[in-house]
Amino acid sequence: GLAEILKKAIDDVSNRKKSLDERVDFIVGKTQKMLDVAEQILQVAPSDATVLIMGENGTGKELVSRAIHQNSSRASHLLYSINITTVPTREGGLALMDKLFGHVKKQPPWNDEGRPGIFENASGGTVFLDEIGNAPHDVQEGLLRVLQEREVERIGSNTPTHVDVRIIAATNQNLEEKIKQGAFREDLYYRLKVVEITLPPLRERVSDIPILYTYFVAELNKRLNKQISTRLRDDVLKKFQDYPWPGNIRQLEHVIEAAMVKARSNVLTPSAFDLKSDS
Repeated sequence: GLAEILKKAIDDVSNRKKSLDERVDFIVGKTQKMLDVAEQILQVAPSDATVLIMGENGTGKELVSRAIHQNSSRASHLLYSINITTVPTREGGLALMDKLFGHVKKQPPWNDEGRPGIFENASGGTVFLDEIGNAPHDVQEGLLRVLQEREVERIGSNTPTHVDVRIIAATNQNLEEKIKQGAFREDLYYRLKVVEITLPPLRERVSDIPILYTYFVAELNKRLNKQISTRLRDDVLKKFQDYPWPGNIRQLEHVIEAAMVKARSNVLTPSAFDLKSDS
């Protein structure tokens, strides 16, 4: 009856809040900059606003996109992630255009039945575009159309298809600089940065290292079938605090994983961690 439906709705909300706290807690840590990021995630997630995430490589931009998607009304649909730099951009970005927008039947250089792109496949969900600063001009034009008109045209077609997607983009580049150079469209930039979230590098949030360390060791213990202590020794913490972390959180995770793979005991000491000064 009605009482059961209400109870289920309340349980769903509290479960969602719990998972959100866990989710955001890991991304966040306790520094003020990251608490601000968490607040922005919580504010923007329920809306359909386009989000531009700024930050150096390895700062957790994809994690933030996932947190936004998982706490939005689109959470039951797909989150498509595409790193623009991993798709060849020769021929004016044809492969990338095809991946995003699709192509029609027997459209050269393809000789098939045609196929939809990510934007059609992701309808109802979210598309995360990483390294947006590297998008070729034709792709930028197509993205602008998705944002303005909510439609795409497959390569070789003159018929637009309506798409219902939320776009989250990310970059480690200065897009305003790229606009001055003529490499990035100003109108697209303003459409993308309806909400802008900037992630600080790890060297500006070293007090979060113990939280991140505990999280990564616990996760990697499951993956590697190990029982390494999640407690961060003071001498290891000192070593970590003195290091600049050019690869940010991603580098921290890789360094911890490498140490755990080679570990002969359940406690990691400073010598277990290989921190190259030139990495």
